[in-house]
Amino acid sequence: MTGRDWFAPARPGLVIGTGQRQQNAPALATLLDCLARGLPVHASQHGIRAAGPDPAPLLCCQSSGSGGRVKTIRRRHASWIASFEVTRGAFGIGPGDSYAVLGQLGHSLSLFATVEALHLGARLNVLAGDSPRSQIGQMATTSVIYATPAQLHRLQLAGTPGALPMVTHVFCGGGKLDDACRAGTAALCPNATIREFYGTSETSFITLADGDTPPGSVGRAYPGVDLRLDPAGRIAVASPYLFEGYDEPALPLPARQGDHLVTGDIGWLDGAGHLFLRGRESRMITVADRNLFLEDVESAMLAAGAGLCAAVAVPDPARGHAVVAIVEGAGDDALAARLRRACRGALGDHAAPRRILFVPRLPQLASGKADLAAITAMVLARA
Repeated sequence: MTGRDWFAPARPGLVIGTGQRQQNAPALATLLDCLARGLPVHASQHGIRAAGPDPAPLLCCQSSGSGGRVKTIRRRHASWIASFEVTRGAFGIGPGDSYAVLGQLGHSLSLFATVEALHLGARLNVLAGDSPRSQIGQMATTSVIYATPAQLHRLQLAGTPGALPMVTHVFCGGGKLDDACRAGTAALCPNATIREFYGTSETSFITLADGDTPPGSVGRAYPGVDLRLDPAGRIAVASPYLFEGYDEPALPLPARQGDHLVTGDIGWLDGAGHLFLRGRESRMITVADRNLFLEDVESAMLAAGAGLCAAVAVPDPARGHAVVAIVEGAGDDALAARLRRACRGALGDHAAPRRILFVPRLPQLASGKADLAAITAMVLARA
């Protein structure tokens, strides 16, 4: 067993809080016990347990389920430790820092942040399940935040500009960080460097963006990542951070191009190596014989001030599909009209949502991403 192959919590006693909801404490205690005893870890929406009695540098965690099915990801400790060392070396994060984890530990992003904090000897505050206002109240000494765009948006609604002055690093993944959310995060955390990253549960980090990244890009290849795009824009990646496989034997593995794993996303690279995402191949639809990425519709709505929103497709006998948008908040005819104009102007008439539904709260997965399956079911039920 070496530090390169096994998680090695440097100072696991420096856990400064587990939030107000007591379900966090047992999960964190079990995680620490597994790490101390060298047992494999299995994390899911139901909590954390040892994955087996025999020591092994193996971790199982769950994907977000944004693709319609939650998958159990198997990976070696070393695949995450390699990223922890990038965080230590490139950003100088270590024992003097304090992490805030906003999501459930069963989700890969939250678990990654938790284990990174422990591995680097930083303090840790697991705030999953607390209200955004409560989370802000417990983050007075926080310097590092890992969060999804939706989690950051909710913090902004609950906080005031300058509320988190001690935060110096914000890592945002699990969805596109739009300009409004980035600006709101910068106001909330005025001393923070905001880094958007792109990756999947299977690949971990793929790209990393910072203040010098062109608008609309998710950054350049993360250290150690070899990025490859085929003529159709399909993204494939080779790196030390790839997963071992799924815990469900019947699940098909992602396609491979030699050593490169195909992500299922479509994008393009500029001359400087900045990656621009179009969207998931599975979320590309046809409307009136024209291809449309639902992520492009969401981006256009976000740019027009929609806040938390999502776009889904419903069958249309004449046009193939029709777009329906869901926006969190009270009904607003003026906003709905503005969103339609924005989609039409940015993407064309075929992209304007046929319907825009306003809901009190956008259905979300435990990861903080929009629950597209639940949203689609809700839209179809209201058809």
